[in-house]
Amino acid sequence: MYSIGEFSKIVSLPVKTIRYYHEQGLLLPAHVDQQSAYRFFNDANVETARVIKSLREIGFSVRDIGQILQNHTDDADILSFLRARRNEITQQLTELANAKQAIDTVIKQTERNQIMASESNFEITEKEIEPMLIAGIRMKGKYSDCGSGFRTLGKTVGRYICGKAMMLCHDSEYKEDDAGFEPCMPIRQPKGQIDSVDVRELPGGRFATLVHLGPYDTLGDSYAKLLAYLKSKGYPQRAPCREVYLKGPGMIFRGNPKKYLTEIQFLIDGGE
Repeated sequence: MYSIGEFSKIVSLPVKTIRYYHEQGLLLPAHVDQQSAYRFFNDANVETARVIKSLREIGFSVRDIGQILQNHTDDADILSFLRARRNEITQQLTELANAKQAIDTVIKQTERNQIMASESNFEITEKEIEPMLIAGIRMKGKYSDCGSGFRTLGKTVGRYICGKAMMLCHDSEYKEDDAGFEPCMPIRQPKGQIDSVDVRELPGGRFATLVHLGPYDTLGDSYAKLLAYLKSKGYPQRAPCREVYLKGPGMIFRGNPKKYLTEIQFLIDGGE
C-alpha cells in the first residue's frame, strides 16, 4: 500500500488532482483510514491512474472517463470513444484552420489598407483584372439599399467568400430611386446549388481604376476625376462600373468614414 504522497510520485499526479479524481469517483483508494481519513493506494490504483492520465491527455472529459472506467476494461472496448474523440479533434482542427485563414486574410487586408491609406494622393491606374466567380443579387432602388443585399449574401454564401465586397452599377447615369445595381461577393466554387443568388463568372479585362479615400457620399469627386480621364483617353463609358469596398464598416465597428477606401473600376478593354 502507498500513501497519497508516495502514490503521487509513482503516477506523476499532484495530490490535489488525486483527491479530485477520488471525489469524482474515478480513482477510489484501496483503503481509507476511518480515524485519520488518510487515503492508501495499491498497484491496481496505479494502473487506473495511468489510464485516467492517458485519457485526459488525449482530451477526454472527466465524465467520459467515468463512463469508460465503468463499462470498459481494455483498448478494444473503448474504440467507439476513441473514434468519436478523433472525429471531434478532426473537426476542431478544420475549424481552427478556417479561423486561422480568416484571421490571416483580415491581417493582410488591414496591412494593405494601412499602406494605401498612408498615401495622400491616389492616382488613376490602368490594370488587368482576372475573371472571378461571384455571387450577386440584382436590385432596383436606392444605392443605400445595397446593405440588405450584402447581408443576404453573407448569410447565403458566407462560407465561400474569398474577396472584398463589391457593387456593380448597371446604369450609365446616377439615379436616385430606381437605380439598377448588384451587390456582389467573390466566392470559391460552392458545393451544390445556391438558391436566391446569381452565381456566375464576372468577366475580366483591362480597367481604369481609382481608389477613393473618404465617406461614400463623397464618391462623386472620384467619379468626376475618373470620367474625365476616360474622356481624355477616348475611352467609352461602359456599364457596369464596379465599386470595390476595400475598407468600410466592419462587422462590429462602423469605423471612421473618412478612412473608408473604395476602388472605382471602369472597363476599358475586354469583358466580353
